Amino acid sequence: MLTWGGGRVPVPGTGAGTPRRLLAGTLLALLVAVLAPLPAAAEGPGPECPPGQNDCTIWDDDPGTPGDPGGGGNDGGSSGGGGTAPKCQWNGKPLPCYNEFLGWFNNGDGCYYKLAEPQPAAPAGQQWYVQTCNGGDLGTQTVVLRDGPPPGFGSPPDPEELARRALARISLLPPRIAMAPRRSTGPGLVGLPVWMWASGGRNYFGPTITAAEEDRGLRVELTARFDRIVWNMGNGVKVTCSDEGTAYDAKGPRAGKTSPDCGYDSGYPKAGTYRVSATTYWTVTWRGGGESGVIPQTRTSGTIPIEIDELQVVTR
Repeated sequence: MLTWGGGRVPVPGTGAGTPRRLLAGTLLALLVAVLAPLPAAAEGPGPECPPGQNDCTIWDDDPGTPGDPGGGGNDGGSSGGGGTAPKCQWNGKPLPCYNEFLGWFNNGDGCYYKLAEPQPAAPAGQQWYVQTCNGGDLGTQTVVLRDGPPPGFGSPPDPEELARRALARISLLPPRIAMAPRRSTGPGLVGLPVWMWASGGRNYFGPTITAAEEDRGLRVELTARFDRIVWNMGNGVKVTCSDEGTAYDAKGPRAGKTSPDCGYDSGYPKAGTYRVSATTYWTVTWRGGGESGVIPQTRTSGTIPIEIDELQVVTR
């Protein structure tokens, strides 16, 4: 069996083992010569977002385990957050604490309140408010008389909320992964190197993405920086890479060798069918209103299968 030593250098064997090494190398070259990049993994349907927000995963505040995909998502990506939970939400859905058309949100009853204009006649000390309940459902809008403003009314913009709104617009996407060897074109072999890579692109691997959000005179600026991608090889092994990796080229100078930047160099030690996924890690920092913070994020791919067979060597 072909084995690999440290520094991606084959372990030298005895003279009698030379035919075996040559045969194993030939088998690997034949195996990967027919490989082509794997089509992008299909992304499952995402969660329903509030109006004007195209990425709802930013409200998930489970940071996961550093360096570990943890409970990564459902083909549509998942995120980890290190900040506090959203301050305004209804039935589990995050909402802006202030809406320029509906006013301020009250977590206690799930309604927005805005002073009625023009203000109808009211008893002393009371005012009329336009009330929009069910988390802003315009179908339940009424006018109510109150002794004083409801909780949350008139509060200034929350910088972290603005940061999360900015983050929702930049769409950090789950990686679209590929491997060699591919099960669809033939199995891999025990102990031989595996290549992993993902489709590049700014929303997949950065390196940085910036955004800003402004509300009632408060401006928050946000920067998302790609950190790493962690591959779960389906057998308990995790491989960390610093970028999207290099696509395998059967005619390239490294054909039949290890990946130059993102591979499972030692290969699988046992035959079997494994399901592989990958998680990208981002560090998102924001600053504004005299405050700053960090919102760690992760995005997890779907899984793709890889089949590994025993390497059988026939000697004469």
